[in-house]
Amino acid sequence: MDFNVKKLASDAGVFFTRAVQFTEEKLGQAEKTELDPHLENLITRADCTKNWTEKILKQTEVLLQPNPSARIEEFIYDKLDKKLPSRTTNAELLGQYMLEAAIEFGPETPYGKTLITVGEYQKRLGGAEREFLHTSAATFLSPLRNFLEGDWRTISKERRLLENRRLDLDICKARLKKAKQAEAKATALSEAAPDFQETRPRNYVLSASASALLSEEVDKAEHELRVAQTEFDRQAEVTRLLLEGISSTHLNHLRCLQDFAEAQATYYAQCHHYMQDLQRDWEWVQSLKGPVMALFPIINLDPIAPHSSASVCPNPVSPAFLSGPASSGATIPSSSSSSQKPVTLAMEQSQLPITGARKARVLYDYDAHDTSELSLLADELITVYTVPGMDPDWLIGERGNEKGKVPVTYLELLS
Repeated sequence: MDFNVKKLASDAGVFFTRAVQFTEEKLGQAEKTELDPHLENLITRADCTKNWTEKILKQTEVLLQPNPSARIEEFIYDKLDKKLPSRTTNAELLGQYMLEAAIEFGPETPYGKTLITVGEYQKRLGGAEREFLHTSAATFLSPLRNFLEGDWRTISKERRLLENRRLDLDICKARLKKAKQAEAKATALSEAAPDFQETRPRNYVLSASASALLSEEVDKAEHELRVAQTEFDRQAEVTRLLLEGISSTHLNHLRCLQDFAEAQATYYAQCHHYMQDLQRDWEWVQSLKGPVMALFPIINLDPIAPHSSASVCPNPVSPAFLSGPASSGATIPSSSSSSQKPVTLAMEQSQLPITGARKARVLYDYDAHDTSELSLLADELITVYTVPGMDPDWLIGERGNEKGKVPVTYLELLS
C-alpha cells in the first residue's frame, strides 16, 4: 500500500481550514459567497424531487408488499444482487387450501365442488397479482430506485464538491484580505519619518524588507483566488447541468407512473373478469338443486325465482354477488324450467322439525331487507325457533300468520 504522509498531511490541513471557514460562516464571523438565484432554485427543486421520490417509493413498496419481513428479504436480495425466490401469493395459497379441502370433504359433494370452483379462481387471481407485482417492480419501482441510487448520488457528490470549492474560494478571499491589510500596514510604517533617537534604526530596514515579502504574499493570494474562482465556476456549471436534468427525470417518472397505473388497471380488470367467469360457473348449482335440497331443504337455490306471498329463506349465493355490475354484461343463470317454483318457508316447515320454540322480546326496530326476513318493532313479543342447517346468527320468527328470518342480536330470548 502506497502510504503518502505528505498528501495525508496536506488533505488534513485542507479539511481543517474548510472546517474553520464553515464554522466562522455559521457564527457570522466570515463572509460567504452566495450561489446565483437560478442555481439555488435548481437545488431546492432537486431536494424536493428527492424527498417526494423517497416517500412515493416507500409507500408503493408498502402497497405492493404489506409484509415488512418480505420487504426486508427483498431488500437484502437486491443488495446482494441475487434473484429473489418465487413467492406464492396469498390468493394462490388460499386457492391451494380450498382444493386440498375439497379432496378431504369429497370432490363430488356440493361443498367440495364449490371449493374446487372457487379455489381455481383464487389461484387465477393470485397469478394476476403476481404478474401485477412483477410489472410494477420493473416499470415503476426500479426507475425510482435507480434515480435515488444512481443519478441522485451523482448530484449529491457534485454538490459536495461545489460546497468545497466555495469554501476554498472564501478561504482565498479571506487570505487575500488579510495579506492586503498587512501590506498596507507595512507600507505605512516604512513611509513614516525615521526617528534617529531610536535605539534600533535597523527596524526601518526590516520593515522595508517585510513590505516586499508582504507584496509577494498579496500576489500569491491573488493568484490562488483566481484559481479558486475558476474551479468554483467550473464546478458550479457542472452542478447546474446535472440539476437541470431533474426535468428529464420528471418526464421519465411520468412515463413510469403511467405504466404503473396501466398495470394497476389491467390487474383489476383481470380480477373483475375472473369474478364474472366465477358468476357464470355458478350455473352448475342449478343442476345440484335436488341433492342440495336433500341436505338443506330450507335453502332456495333459485336466485331469480319470483317471490311468493310466503317469505323465502336466503340463497346460499348472494343475488348481489351473482348479478354483478350492470355494465358488465354478465347474466344471472335462471332456473332450468319456468315451471319450477321456489321452496317457501311454509313448505319447508312441513318437512323439518321445529326445535327450541320459545318466546322472545324485540329489543330494537328492524326493517326486513327482503321477503325472507320479518320486520320487527321494539318491545313486541314473537315466537322464535331454529331449524337444522340454519345460520346460528338468525332464527325463524313468527307473529301471527307472518314468518321470516330475524337476527338474534335484536332479540331477548325469554324462558
